[in-house]
Amino acid sequence: MPQGCVSSSLEIANSGSFVLLVSPDALLALDLERIFVLFGYRVATAADGGSALSALQRLDEAAVILLDERVDWVASGRLLAAMDSPGLRKRCAIALIAEEVSDEWIARLREGVLDDIVPRSADAAAWRMHLSSMQRGHRLLMELEELRAASLLEVQHDRVTGVFHREAMLKLLFRETDRVQRLSGSLCVMAMDIDDFGHWNGELGRDGGDALLREVSARVGRLLRSYDLLGRCGAEAFLLALPGCGTANAWLLAERLRMEVFGEPFGVATACRGAVSVQLTASFGIAASGGRSPVVVVREARLALEQARSAGPDSIRCADSESRARLAEFCFEEGVLV
Repeated sequence: MPQGCVSSSLEIANSGSFVLLVSPDALLALDLERIFVLFGYRVATAADGGSALSALQRLDEAAVILLDERVDWVASGRLLAAMDSPGLRKRCAIALIAEEVSDEWIARLREGVLDDIVPRSADAAAWRMHLSSMQRGHRLLMELEELRAASLLEVQHDRVTGVFHREAMLKLLFRETDRVQRLSGSLCVMAMDIDDFGHWNGELGRDGGDALLREVSARVGRLLRSYDLLGRCGAEAFLLALPGCGTANAWLLAERLRMEVFGEPFGVATACRGAVSVQLTASFGIAASGGRSPVVVVREARLALEQARSAGPDSIRCADSESRARLAEFCFEEGVLV
């Protein structure tokens, strides 16, 4: 096969197990291709790093990728680095074809960059064993990763709404505050409470109330940027962290939430009353971080929220001098540094 060429089987393969073999050794590639075809695999070959990378970019199925250590981009680590993407890594088991097993390759194996190392002298029986164990091991590893991700999701997220719970939200706020301090950026915290939610929870029952909370969370989430944070911090209380956002823009977001999230009624299906249309409102309190302790800033946002609720349902308030005076008193009593 000409240098840099990728076999056309990559284009036409639609079913079964697939192998991408990357090697500059034409004889080795030919021998291995015959062996793999006998085992029932579909095979594509690439002779150098550039053509291998091109093939990987078009790969949209599960595959076994075999990398000859003689390929220049393999020895330099460039090809392995290009393959280190979650989507590709999840679909593909990756093995190295090596003359001998060096400490460097063993380290890559332990790091999970490689799934296997196969001697260049391996015969057909050895290849069958390596391919089978590699694919099985890779599947088990991906299943463990999915279980770990699901467990982490459950640990960090509120079970009713799917947004972050209070403890996870505070941890993330400390992370965002560190970023504000390093980069001298802006960060606003917004406290949001659903007005008179206890009434509707009593009217609709727990399942109906949970359905309302889920829909509120979903509507709010649709208005947030990908890097904004949303958490549930009480029965009907939510907390938003808005990186790169000043108080003016946070106020505008609160106005949008008030109009677009709570401007339309919520439809809830209940066991006893059937479909019910509910009109909710919410109150909002906003505080700017300024790189201060998240505990202090959240307390300040909650004080602003108290002012909003005192003004009546569907209100927005931003932390002011009175809030800060009350906060200073609270911090003195609790021993919290502002």
